[in-house]
Amino acid sequence: MILVTGGAGFIGSNFVLDWLAHSDEPVVNLDKLTYAGNLHNLASLRDDPRHVFVQGDIGDAALVVSLLATHRPRAVLHFAAESHVDRSIHGPAAFIETNVNGTFTLLEAVRAYWAGMSAADKAAFRFLHVSTDEVYGTLGADDAPFTETTAYAPNSPYSASKAASDHLVRAYHHTYGLPTLTTHCSNNYGPYHFPEKLIPLILANARAGKPLPIYGDGRQVRDWLYVSDHCAAIRRVLAAGRLGETYNVGGWNEMANLDVVHTLCDILDALDPKPRGSYRDQISYVADRPGHDRRYAIDAGKIERELGWKPAETFETGIRKTVQWYLGNQEWVRDVQSGDYLKWVEKQYGLQDG
Repeated sequence: MILVTGGAGFIGSNFVLDWLAHSDEPVVNLDKLTYAGNLHNLASLRDDPRHVFVQGDIGDAALVVSLLATHRPRAVLHFAAESHVDRSIHGPAAFIETNVNGTFTLLEAVRAYWAGMSAADKAAFRFLHVSTDEVYGTLGADDAPFTETTAYAPNSPYSASKAASDHLVRAYHHTYGLPTLTTHCSNNYGPYHFPEKLIPLILANARAGKPLPIYGDGRQVRDWLYVSDHCAAIRRVLAAGRLGETYNVGGWNEMANLDVVHTLCDILDALDPKPRGSYRDQISYVADRPGHDRRYAIDAGKIERELGWKPAETFETGIRKTVQWYLGNQEWVRDVQSGDYLKWVEKQYGLQDG
């Protein structure tokens, strides 16, 4: 049995689906079901006894203690987080509460649970913390990619809160001996991605005939990682990662945001053409967000050298699969586009319908 936090979110739900596709080991899935948590992502597991869903908060110490005592997991995989930079700028308190205080509460519960295990079970137990490349700050155009030894330099309330959670996890390993592992991923994309992030937002707006908002000049560079590759990397780190170590997980796919949007428009033009013109005609430039990091790039050499993992998808193959998934799952897209979501997009990008 493993315990997954945040397993109804984008990466977490993909991981749960991936785990149960590769293993019969059951999953206890703890998720608060905030705006970005969606049980529809896990609809295929509704009657699967290997998946036990619990709605709750990682900050609820009594609940976490109870779940650990009841299910006796051999590992805890911690995905639960507030993760959207723009939201952290408008409302940082939720990010401190979940990413910092919630991680602390979880660590305290896990430390007590682990301390009560037999020697053999203690040695086999793992706490895997899923983090982000954004804790490293920003890169210049000619700077070398982030490595696991890059100094932390977070530039947003979101990345600062994730950096704080990383430091807590590190401290619990070095102070208490808790067997921890940490991964730092680059920008994920793929199925079940909530449409506030760039790729799903562009896909949703394109087909709805709405503007495709581009921050600033659109030349912000990100490393893009297909979510199923990320899931495979996490499984590999859990199985063979060295205790107390961090592993960067990237796709070796640096692309500017504007180039990503152009690629999406071109694929949509081929797979779902408009009656007239190109989806590129809908591109609209909006004011850049405060403190927008210019470039992220991950050096994923360590995980390949030590654990033999490397991404299976190129950006070209992964992005086509992503567009095909969204075109084939329009009911899912409609379901997540609630009134609250539409109000958020209007507030953030200053765009009206039509």
